[in-house]
Amino acid sequence: MRKPELAAAIAERADLSKDKASQVLNVILDEITGSVAQGQDVSLIGFGTFTVRERAARTGKNPQTGQPLTIPASKTVAFKPGKGLKDAVAK
Repeated sequence: MRKPELAAAIAERADLSKDKASQVLNVILDEITGSVAQGQDVSLIGFGTFTVRERAARTGKNPQTGQPLTIPASKTVAFKPGKGLKDAVAK
């Protein structure tokens, strides 16, 4: 499911126009993105939790030359599914 399809499903189930549902979806995604970018966890009970994880610097290998290189430390987004989502997928 893509974003427009999700907005259309929200519009149908919440009795909103597609434009209004798309606007609501954009606001939700912006708020999640902003909170995670600031390092805050975003927990949606029953769905899951978005968190920031830090990756340590490590040594890798250039696949073309085989030379060792240092991969710098970085941050990434992680998602841990909640019980409700896990149960729905397991069915």
